[in-house]
Amino acid sequence: MALAHVGDSGLVVGSDISSAMLDEACARLSDARFLAVVSDGQGLVFPDATFDAVICQLGLMFFPDPARGLAEFRRVLRPGCRAAVCVISSPDRAPMWGILAETLSGHLSGQRDALHLSFSLGNVPQLERLIREVGFRDVRVTRETHQGIVGSFDEYWAPIEAGAGQMSQAYLALPEPSRRAVREEVRARLTQFESEGRLVMSAEMLIGSGRA
Repeated sequence: MALAHVGDSGLVVGSDISSAMLDEACARLSDARFLAVVSDGQGLVFPDATFDAVICQLGLMFFPDPARGLAEFRRVLRPGCRAAVCVISSPDRAPMWGILAETLSGHLSGQRDALHLSFSLGNVPQLERLIREVGFRDVRVTRETHQGIVGSFDEYWAPIEAGAGQMSQAYLALPEPSRRAVREEVRARLTQFESEGRLVMSAEMLIGSGRA
């Protein structure tokens, strides 16, 4: 999406702390205008005032120190330019992940905070304050809701069994009887979203932005 906005002479830099994630990105984006750079979001390797825009999608809530990451976004922006972040709203507004997090927390009570990390920035006043406190101006936070359709519960569950993501890894570490219990509880709780065998669920995101 960013490539469509930079023109023929622009450059999109994809940065991640994981080289494996960047390898996947490069496999999908065979474009000379895309450059992959391994870097910690809390200590970006780029000079001050390098970029016209910074985008962080579904990543900031996993930073050990989100404020430090936001300060880095501001540092690498040219004056007057804008950064934008997308984070997941509260568990009840994103049931496709919220129900799984709540169910796993019932079996792993000591890991509740970690299992709910996806939703740790899902509060509008909190996100606004965080962006403003690192020096951004013209701060905005809006709610965006998108509906997703999954062909079946088995299709929904396949990535979890494959270990995709933090919650899936927690699930796979459970003993087999507990895994079976989690699966059946999640299936039962998701029946409210069933329509003709498919799962129809909405997910709310918060889009926060500010100007350097």
